[in-house]
Amino acid sequence: MFRRTTLALATGAAITAMTGAAYAASHESDDGSMDGASMNIVETAQDAGDFTTLLAAAEAAGLVETLTGEGPYTVFAPTDEAFDALPEGTVDELLLPENQDQLTSVLTYHVVPGAVMSADLSDGMEAETVEGSSVTVSIDGDTVMVGDATVTQPDIEASNGVIHVIDTVLMP
Repeated sequence: MFRRTTLALATGAAITAMTGAAYAASHESDDGSMDGASMNIVETAQDAGDFTTLLAAAEAAGLVETLTGEGPYTVFAPTDEAFDALPEGTVDELLLPENQDQLTSVLTYHVVPGAVMSADLSDGMEAETVEGSSVTVSIDGDTVMVGDATVTQPDIEASNGVIHVIDTVLMP
């Protein structure tokens, strides 16, 4: 069972400077394309190093197999820092076995069927999540929001979809 203290230690060790442009630059091949597309969503998130809590939660919810499957999926992926910003005890509570349904609901609220690239997003767009509810996209200049979360790194391609990094955990 994953505990908050274990996650905090793992998160502390895993947080790197590989976010934003640094992440993209480190995954760009010689021809300018992203080489992350050869890895699935889970492998791409593991490689990035800033999604330890998200991956631990996906494991606890039994969603890793789905996210390594054929897809395609669009994942609005909260960083470890986004999980750390939740009220004290929230992650611990969600990771309890008796709360697996609630954890699954929270995680699937971050997933949209299909590969939705940032160019496909429009202001006011509603996207139905795997959880069953919709999230609203808002665009103001260069700022893209999904619900209350800001997209900090769009269009990280994976073999079975795309990841958009967000700075806040979305709650259904």
